[in-house]
Amino acid sequence: MPRETSDATYQTIAAAIRYVRANARRQPELGEIAAHLGQSPFHLQRLFRRWAGISPKRFVQFLTRQHARELLRQSRDVLSTALASGLSGPGRLHDLLVACDAVTPGEMAARGAGLEIAYGFAATPCGPVMVGLTARGVCHLRFCPNAATGLAELRAEWPAARLTPGDGAAAVAGRLFQAGGEGQLPGVLLRGTNFQIKVWEALLRIPAGRLVSYGDLARRVGAPGAARAVGSAVAANPVAVLIPCHRVIRESGEFGDYRWGSERKAALLVHEGARVG
Repeated sequence: MPRETSDATYQTIAAAIRYVRANARRQPELGEIAAHLGQSPFHLQRLFRRWAGISPKRFVQFLTRQHARELLRQSRDVLSTALASGLSGPGRLHDLLVACDAVTPGEMAARGAGLEIAYGFAATPCGPVMVGLTARGVCHLRFCPNAATGLAELRAEWPAARLTPGDGAAAVAGRLFQAGGEGQLPGVLLRGTNFQIKVWEALLRIPAGRLVSYGDLARRVGAPGAARAVGSAVAANPVAVLIPCHRVIRESGEFGDYRWGSERKAALLVHEGARVG
């Protein structure tokens, strides 16, 4: 059987996530999942191992509400230290090596005028992305189905900027998902309100493999009771994965919504959770 492409592998994983989440109470076994996807159990097991380095059984565990709530409980102890000290915790990945730079009010009003953005389309284990890079850092990183759609979204976000094809996108995407991930990544150039940027900076301090609830995050930014406003800021994140908004879930253990799809949010959590624990 020919080796699947990165995107084809992700589509299979996404279909498995949908099935497992729809049948979570029964904890479906490998054979049942494989039969639903029209694949052999052997092939599906090999695919899981190659994609995240874990067994299908562990994959199912990652997707359960019980497991998510346990991670939330653990995070309440770990985050109080990690968020205060700037330490990324066990399994240190890229997060706190990223510097955050906000655009000025004048730059925001100019809508990117005078800014040069090098862009590129790249494959990742969780689907293709469009990356936009400036001299000050990554200004755009979004999951998208194809290069044309990705470029249109970049133009809409920075309409007055000069856009040029570049070769840095694949390197950024690769380093985000590489095993270990200790390498220094570019900073991020963010455009948003002061409150949004405060929430995004707090997200950078959530250790990989940990989760936080919207209420916990609101308390971390000094706005207890503003979980809904925090949720809006999380949803407006313009830089996927690099600012890990996928690590914020509901208090109930439900993963909740995600700008780029709930299956992709689950896939990101499984993928990085398998690497750090």
